[in-house]
Amino acid sequence: MGTVVGSGLLVLGLAAGAAAAPAAPDTGARTKAILPPALPWSGRSEALIAPAGHPWITPAEAAGFVSTPSYDETVAWLRRLAAAAPEVRLVSLGRSPEGRDIWMVVASRERAATPEALRAGGKPTLFVQCGIHSGEIDGKDAGLMLLRDLTLGSRKALLDGANLLLVPIFNVDGHERASPYARINQRGPSPSGWRTTARNLNLNRDYGKLDAPETRALVGALDRWAPDLFLDIHVTDGIDYQYDVTFGHNARGWSPAIGEWLEKAFTPAVRSDLTAMGHVPGGLVFAVDDLDLVKGIGRGNAQLRFSTGYGDARHLPTVLVENHSLKPYRQRVLGTYVLVESALRLVAREAPALRAAVAADRARRAPDLPVDWKPRAEPPQTIDFAAVEYRREPSPVSGGTRVVWTGRPLTLHIPLFLTDQPTATVARPRAYWIPPAWPEVVERLQAHGIRVERMAEAREVEVESDRLRDPKLEAAPFEGHVRVTAAATPERRHERFAAGAVRVSTDQPLGDLAVLLLEPASPDSFFQWGFFDEALQQTEYVEGYAMEPMAAAMLAEDPALAAEFQKALAGDAKLAADPKARLQWLYARTPFFDPRWNLYPVARER
Repeated sequence: MGTVVGSGLLVLGLAAGAAAAPAAPDTGARTKAILPPALPWSGRSEALIAPAGHPWITPAEAAGFVSTPSYDETVAWLRRLAAAAPEVRLVSLGRSPEGRDIWMVVASRERAATPEALRAGGKPTLFVQCGIHSGEIDGKDAGLMLLRDLTLGSRKALLDGANLLLVPIFNVDGHERASPYARINQRGPSPSGWRTTARNLNLNRDYGKLDAPETRALVGALDRWAPDLFLDIHVTDGIDYQYDVTFGHNARGWSPAIGEWLEKAFTPAVRSDLTAMGHVPGGLVFAVDDLDLVKGIGRGNAQLRFSTGYGDARHLPTVLVENHSLKPYRQRVLGTYVLVESALRLVAREAPALRAAVAADRARRAPDLPVDWKPRAEPPQTIDFAAVEYRREPSPVSGGTRVVWTGRPLTLHIPLFLTDQPTATVARPRAYWIPPAWPEVVERLQAHGIRVERMAEAREVEVESDRLRDPKLEAAPFEGHVRVTAAATPERRHERFAAGAVRVSTDQPLGDLAVLLLEPASPDSFFQWGFFDEALQQTEYVEGYAMEPMAAAMLAEDPALAAEFQKALAGDAKLAADPKARLQWLYARTPFFDPRWNLYPVARER
């Protein structure tokens, strides 16, 4: 017998073999055997599917949403559409490590093929990114259906009010690492692509550091094409529930005006449209405990490495869409179609208010900027949650507790924990100074679209620099880096910056982004990603035969130093017992000691 969560109560005694609600057709035999039962579903959005034999049926529709087309099949279908529909253009944003083009589809009534041509029309633009985790490919197949209907079908009027930029496959190399065994937690399609790139990088951890050429291509497109709204389409992992399309955004983050627009305009409009078409929309779901939903869910502000955090930092309205992995692929694709169509209609209607919010946040210049977030201090609110009944029982396999989802819908009343309070802030400097020895950092700033000023001649500047203490490197690499943190003490310094040094003003639209990338306290700063580890190395040293006589002379000639030395020895048994450490302590107080050791190379101009 197990513990059952049903009807909002914890109930004991449901038999392990209790009947579940009838399951919708699955997409593969392997998932039928292991996944929870699918909830039955039908909705008005099913009318969006092209009938068999339609000349512009998409590959996924033709396959009954059991499979998704390959990269080559997708590009071939889009090329055929572009040849038939002059409103469609294909633009390569760049190439992947394995040599594939990362295609963006431009759909505009004016047949624009360049950012300048698109902006000349004055219409708002929706940017939709699909397949950053290429096994989560719902957006691609929904996008192909919508492109057909925007140009050759019943949705042509939508392009009168707004433009659409669609990246159908962002992680193109991962997309082609397709396998029936790629997404064990997900109900179709089969085969599915892989989560990471050919270099095993997760692109949804790369928005700030820009290691991957794919991310650089995408961020470059956001900068050049300047969309008004950015949608990032994913599929969840985790627990079972009734919602089929969930979405959310940073709320109390770096773009408060945008956050308010997303909350008050975007969210209710899109939820209404999804509901009207038979879907079950909800907010993002991150369970506090995947084994026990009644403990609640958490939501909050994403960091810079994620799409919503990055969009928030660069003042680009950004929405993370997480379709539910346990819903059939057909249902998820149709829900994505409805969401994107709704967003396209909304940006056309709301363009003045949306652009005003963006302008307000880009002009804000907050004097203090949060760099990290913590949970709210007050008790969590209680929300109604459209759940699925489950039982918890001992597992003879793992020796722990397993969850069995029964397929019976119910409503739970659970706590919602919000993590949106600043846990650390930094004072906004006037500018940052970066020595010419760090060109890779400067190049990444420019790739984001941050303006920099390069010095043609050497400059002497009064600055503030951080002296780093107690650096701690992580035990294992993460996303291609060994991350590092350190405590910091600011120092006022007179610095000479060689020719080629760069000044980065924070008085620019992307000034907040510059702060978050350059402040050592920021979790997604270049420092914490390990770009400045060289500053933590002590390279000059002293031999004992030189330091012993020098130290004896120093202590004899300077009573205050001698007293400080004795106090240090008395207060630190490890120091007192280590001859080399004692000499190092004294060496650090000589003019021979490296004054730049543990000095963060990027300086602030106050």
